[in-house]
Parts: sequence; structure tokens; C-alpha cells
Amino acid sequence: MGLFHLIYHSQGQQPFDTPALTALLLQARAFNRENHLSGLLLHAPDDRFFQLLEGEEATVRTLYYDHIVPDPRHYNCRLVGAGACAERSFADWNMGFRVANAQELYALLAAGTPHSLVLFAPQPRVRPELLKLLLDFVGDHEPESLNYP
Repeated sequence: MGLFHLIYHSQGQQPFDTPALTALLLQARAFNRENHLSGLLLHAPDDRFFQLLEGEEATVRTLYYDHIVPDPRHYNCRLVGAGACAERSFADWNMGFRVANAQELYALLAAGTPHSLVLFAPQPRVRPELLKLLLDFVGDHEPESLNYP
């Protein structure tokens, strides 16, 4: 199987304060390093999450469907897009992290939604416009202080 990326968003079940976010990031970074995954996690003050994962398809799918979706710390987990990719967008990060506001997350979600409805599509695809916005977002925002590399 080849290189694959997946993007989802969800709502936190309870408030994620700095210690909870730090613990989540440390856990994600250790798992991702061990499993050769890269990606980006965005968190909004209203405890919404937006995450991109990159790696071998089987590993990314297993992580998402077997661990992330059933995780009780969040709900309303929605797939924004998934599919094969030629290269990693966030290859240097086991799990990059940024804080986003509601308007920024809305813009990212809007960019991830196709302009026309595709009936019977097996899953949404990652739109190039969304990847560009994510890369621009990261470039425009300073790294957060939660044990960031």
C-alpha cells in the first residue's frame, strides 16, 4: 500500500485544558513516531479538533477507525477527506499543533467540502484547496508552546 492522508474534525466531550492537550499531543507524537505517521492537529477554544494524518494507508485507516473514532474524549467525528497522496504535506512533524479560532476552522471545513454533491461516493477526497489552506495556516501561525516541535 502507498502513502495516504486522512482529514477529520470532531468536538471535544469535555474542555481540553493545557495539561489535557499536552498529554494528548505526547501520546499522539509517540504513537506516530513509532508508526511512521506525520500530521497536524488544530484545536479551537470551543474544543473542536481538526486533524490531518499521513502515512501508510492501512496504518492511517486503523488509527482513525479503531482508535480515533471510538475515543470517548470526543464526539461527532466526521471524515473531511481521505485518499492516496504523492507526498507528505507535514513530513517533518510527528504531530504538529496549532490553535485555531472558529472562523479559521469554518474556512478549512468549507474548503474541504465539494461544491457539488457526488452521489454514492465511497468517501470524500482530500481537496487540494484544503491542503493549500492548511499549509498557509501553518505558515501564518506561530508554533504553540505545548511541547512543540
